[in-house]
Amino acid sequence: MIQYIETFLLDVPTIRPHKLSVATMNTQTLVLVRVRCADGVTGWGEATTIGGLNYGDESPESIKVNIDTHIAPLMIGMGATQPAKAMAKIRKIIQGNRFAKCAIETALLDAQARRLNIPLSELLGGRVRDALPVAWTLASGDTAKDIAEAEQMLDLRRHRIFKLKIGLRGVDDDVAHVLAIKRALGDRASVRVDVNQAWNEAQAVRGIAALEAGGIDLIEQPVKARNTGALGRLAQRFDVAIMADEALHGPDDAMALARSAAADVYAVKITQSGGLLPALEVATVARLAGVGLYGGTMLEGGIGTAATAHVCSTFPELAWDTELFGPLLLTQEVLREPLVYQDFMLQVPTGPGLGVEIDNDKLRAMARK
Repeated sequence: MIQYIETFLLDVPTIRPHKLSVATMNTQTLVLVRVRCADGVTGWGEATTIGGLNYGDESPESIKVNIDTHIAPLMIGMGATQPAKAMAKIRKIIQGNRFAKCAIETALLDAQARRLNIPLSELLGGRVRDALPVAWTLASGDTAKDIAEAEQMLDLRRHRIFKLKIGLRGVDDDVAHVLAIKRALGDRASVRVDVNQAWNEAQAVRGIAALEAGGIDLIEQPVKARNTGALGRLAQRFDVAIMADEALHGPDDAMALARSAAADVYAVKITQSGGLLPALEVATVARLAGVGLYGGTMLEGGIGTAATAHVCSTFPELAWDTELFGPLLLTQEVLREPLVYQDFMLQVPTGPGLGVEIDNDKLRAMARK
């Protein structure tokens, strides 16, 4: 039986400003959820967003309020050993709130996997890989700094895939910035861009043509999420892969995008999908439609990153790798032992449940009062 549910907000400074077209982040607010069960088992989930309401329709504060006020009271007393049944009730009664639902589902699945003494991935069909290639986002906005940062990551054997956040400046300035970095790195690394919906279709045509000619591998969400027609026209016009991110809010969107051939790649995010099981449905739609997969991030800490890693470890194909670097962008760690990044890969945890443990002293120290 579910005894009680707690939510925590943790404000964690980033190692450097993280510039997107919609916001510049100097601090990330982690939203952690703890579910305690009558049999003594505890599960953890995470519902972290990027840039709060600058990015989407849920903020850390709204997630906490809605879980505490509306979702938790519905769940207290429900059977803890049937996560799918509990989530079916929540999804029927509670509208929207994809991030909040993801955190709750993650915690329930974490608890159930711990109860069974198996890794969470084994509840999701079983892993087919134990490590995931991880991209690093270059988002200082300064070309020289970004090149130096990329060179350091290559030297450390931490990342050899780099994604650049663009869209704040004019198209020509952004393209020049990206191509200078690509020329500096050459064939030693894959260079990709995330426009975060900043371009209109005409700007996208001009920018993507130059980026494709310069050897850029992937273009993420160049136009507004609602403009799926333009996204599809760009995907059909260019050889470089076009990836849907903000346009992809779960299985229904995945199906609609597939029907209109609107993207070459899906960024699978457990929070955007509304949970781990819906994220698996997104991946299934992609596989059946011949769409590539990419493990996306909302710059979560260790809990959300571990959860996504377990999901991605079950994908038969993961052609475009992942960007599960969130914990590496943060100056503080709430886990007892951090996730392991080595040889350009994130090691998928092997312990029961998520395979990570919260340090309660750190949690108390970091939690917003």
